[in-house]
Amino acid sequence: MTVPVPTRIEPPDPQLLTDFAAALLAQLVDPLVIGQIVLIAVIGVIAFAVGRRFELRFERHARRIRDNISLLRLAVIIMRRMVMITLAALLWLAYGAIRAADLAVDAHLVFLAAALASAWVLISIVTRLIRNRVVGRLAAILAWSFVALRLTGLWAPLASGLDATAMEIGGMRLSLLVMLQAGFIVAAALWVAIVLGRVIEDRLSHTEELTPSLRVLIGKLVRIGLIVLATVIALTSIGIDLTALTVFSGALGVGIGFGLQKVVSNYLSGIIILADKSIKPGDTISLGDKVGWVRSIRARFVSIVTRDGVEFLIPNEDFITNRVINWSFSDNFVRIDANFGVSYDSDPHQVRALAVEAAGAVERVQKQPAPVCHLLGFGDSSLDFVLRFWIADPRNGLTNVRGQVFLALWDAFREAGVKIPYPHREVILQDRQPAG
Repeated sequence: MTVPVPTRIEPPDPQLLTDFAAALLAQLVDPLVIGQIVLIAVIGVIAFAVGRRFELRFERHARRIRDNISLLRLAVIIMRRMVMITLAALLWLAYGAIRAADLAVDAHLVFLAAALASAWVLISIVTRLIRNRVVGRLAAILAWSFVALRLTGLWAPLASGLDATAMEIGGMRLSLLVMLQAGFIVAAALWVAIVLGRVIEDRLSHTEELTPSLRVLIGKLVRIGLIVLATVIALTSIGIDLTALTVFSGALGVGIGFGLQKVVSNYLSGIIILADKSIKPGDTISLGDKVGWVRSIRARFVSIVTRDGVEFLIPNEDFITNRVINWSFSDNFVRIDANFGVSYDSDPHQVRALAVEAAGAVERVQKQPAPVCHLLGFGDSSLDFVLRFWIADPRNGLTNVRGQVFLALWDAFREAGVKIPYPHREVILQDRQPAG
């Protein structure tokens, strides 16, 4: 397969940069512009002082919010932007006052500063929905920069310079402008798709009509579909012909086959696990020497939490290729055996009755099926029994309920006078006289 390479790279036009610098310099030496800059600076100092006072008062009121977490978060977001909100409000007041006074002054710079301050407040609040702080801050800066370039009229010459720097790949022309637009639109579309997918997954998690594994499977398929759809729509909206990208499909397939085979295997294994319902969130499982309950099933791994609080991230492929014990696959009932022995002086019929009664008194032991006790055999030092009982909550632990049953046996045997023997050995010494 032949991959097309760039055949021609167009350099940027230097005249565009020269015109841009000349226009900017002409604006800066205008006395009217200088006066507006001084006015904006004075308003900025006032806004900082007044905004800080508003922020302190707002904080005192925000501390009184106790029960409504959403309202508290909104109050914190507004409080941290109080200085910028005050600046935007004062700038709009100044611009309105200049217009109301009917002065022969074009206060376009004050209007621009007010619009930029308002845009920053709105963009910074919206980007707070992004959980990653670094990504959110970067998105806010890029979005505000784009708005600033559009408002100042600098976007047109900058866009022309970016569009002039281009390369041709096959029959497709790619410029810096197109690549930047594609990156921004694809990132925005993917973010919207991920947020929408998260909302749908949250709604599905509260749907009682679906099984836990089916909820996870539908949620993941919906998120994948939204991401693919968002990418296709974003690339198509900026005029990129998707058929031109098919030339890379062979190289991508080879890369997946060699470099990403484990990732793809784990991903497909996760879909198989969810489809056949062999593992679902909340199950108690044993995989090798790891025993715990399934917290979540992700695209690449299954999160298992043990009783000691350790969380294991086990690849999905291990659940397909290795032996897995699911304690709650069909139901949550688990049988536990408790072995014990009593002295030969005890009545085995009485011991069986006491053991069944003691096990039934433990809260977590099920009444149906009822506990049973069997005589296993006659040991060296004791009558050996096994007490079998059922529980319906293996996620809450097995060792602890077995310990509770043993304590109940101890109390019952002690009250009834049944003895638990100590191991003992008899050593016989013989004094033999030498022959002869």
